[in-house]
Amino acid sequence: MHSDSIHFFNRYTRRVEPELIYGEGFLRWIYGNPLGRLALHAVAKRAFFSRWYGWRMDRPASCAKIAPFIWEFQVDPSEFAAPPETFRTFNEFFYRKLKPSVRPIVGDSHTAVFPADGRHLGFPDVSRVEGIFVKGQVFSLSDLLQDTELALRFQRGTMVLSRLCPVDYHRYHFPVSGMATEPSLINGWLYSVSPLALRQNIQIFTENKRAITRIESPEFGTVLMLEVGATCVGSFEYTFKPNTRVVKGAEKGYFKFGGSSTITLFEPGRVKLDEDLVEQTSQHRELYARMGDRLGVAT
Repeated sequence: MHSDSIHFFNRYTRRVEPELIYGEGFLRWIYGNPLGRLALHAVAKRAFFSRWYGWRMDRPASCAKIAPFIWEFQVDPSEFAAPPETFRTFNEFFYRKLKPSVRPIVGDSHTAVFPADGRHLGFPDVSRVEGIFVKGQVFSLSDLLQDTELALRFQRGTMVLSRLCPVDYHRYHFPVSGMATEPSLINGWLYSVSPLALRQNIQIFTENKRAITRIESPEFGTVLMLEVGATCVGSFEYTFKPNTRVVKGAEKGYFKFGGSSTITLFEPGRVKLDEDLVEQTSQHRELYARMGDRLGVAT
């Protein structure tokens, strides 16, 4: 095992566990080798590479990858809404639906939930986010949102970064109830969001293609939810109806193949994050939790 292996804290087992990284050898080469970095800037971060890879994952031959993937990454087929053999392509398996009973939505309207399965970081005050993965690296809200007024409004707000791995359930859901706007697209590159990449450059979140949705919530005020693209994720697909009232835990959309992220931003003083999320983040370690589980409560 590499000395710089990625570890996270599992909310359910209460243990620190190593992350199984899909395509680890390729990621280590492309982000850690001079020749790899040349390939990153020439090919891997560009949209055509992700379109090509997505095309491969949409071809019938790709379904041969499903069974080995389930076995290697210990994915639980009993959670699937449809049996594994019914998926015609790897992408269909990748953005599979789950049985609603396996992802219960906890709490009442004053409870905010994680929008996706994944590894999460929680920052009670986004203005104090620095050195998330590397000491001294600063995260810029104005670069992320591309809107000075909005950045000022949320600069002392609360942020939750949710990172999805290829092994995770890849549909994302609303963390709170409220009126949800049409997502606003900001075009950008498609760098990987693996910690192997983020350790090199935390600005990946502010450089990658992303989309912002505003949710006007009676309990939480204005909440921003962002989908962030990544290598081999050229698009986010939406399944909700914009400019309507959405319910906490309702499906918003899904990512196609690759690792991806969502970012949830709350206005200052509107949410109290759960203690285990804040504690693990303070130790520069992600918390594994599933969609629908509690991330915090309205204040």
